[in-house]
Amino acid sequence: MYERAEILESRVKSFSLDKPLLMGILNITPDSFSDGGRYNSIDGAITRIEEFLIKGVDIADIGGESTRPGSDIVSVEEEINRIIPAVKLASDSGLFVSVDTSKPEVAKVALENGAGMINDVSGMRDEQMRKVCAEYGCSVCIMHMLGEPKSMQTSPLYIDLIDDVKRFLFNAAEACIKDGINENSICLDPGFGFGKTLDDNYLLLMELLQFKETGMPVLAGVSRKSMIGNVLHKPAEERLIGSITAETIALMNGADIIRAHDITETADMISIYHKAKKVRDRC
Repeated sequence: MYERAEILESRVKSFSLDKPLLMGILNITPDSFSDGGRYNSIDGAITRIEEFLIKGVDIADIGGESTRPGSDIVSVEEEINRIIPAVKLASDSGLFVSVDTSKPEVAKVALENGAGMINDVSGMRDEQMRKVCAEYGCSVCIMHMLGEPKSMQTSPLYIDLIDDVKRFLFNAAEACIKDGINENSICLDPGFGFGKTLDDNYLLLMELLQFKETGMPVLAGVSRKSMIGNVLHKPAEERLIGSITAETIALMNGADIIRAHDITETADMISIYHKAKKVRDRC
């Protein structure tokens, strides 16, 4: 029997997890795999932020560095310059802002400008990142990645996939707590597509419940990813139904937060799932 996460806390805002949360993606990048370049301008970012507000997105996840397989590293200065205008706009508009970064220098500036969460694809390995997050009392998302974005999809290999990913995430969470991050501020992401084979991704999807052992919320980010495209043989912009299907499976297997590009359709799916679950729980 696994514990159920009930809350995700930060100094800025706390969320009840009675209903799954929707995290909307805003990439301020020229080269993200799905929407690179679409929101690079300030007008593009404003349009996306307005969409988040209208559709009731819970968390706006803003990133300034692509983490697609084979992507190059962006400098601290460039990443800050890309994201901070959007972070300010989203925060000033009343959105809860997450920043997708693995650099403590970027995280610090973002938190100073209204962000309430750091989504770290490197799994909070950097002690300085943990200390920055503890200082600002933000929420954190710890993601598992095998290797680095440049090489993570080069023959990924595990002794025991589920056990290896669990051990990494649980150890990273312990390090965060040791360095002063509130246990109720941590969520876990198994890292779909980050150093995983196609079959690895689908095994993780079906075994998400195992990551609930700590009682911490679980985030699932499968939207438009190659794990969808490689089954359907469709480009990123044609993966809506596949993404919604995989996200529904994630919720049925314990996910608390869904990170998505297609927020209208994903919000509808979450509402239907939540209604069905409430009815079942009453029986």
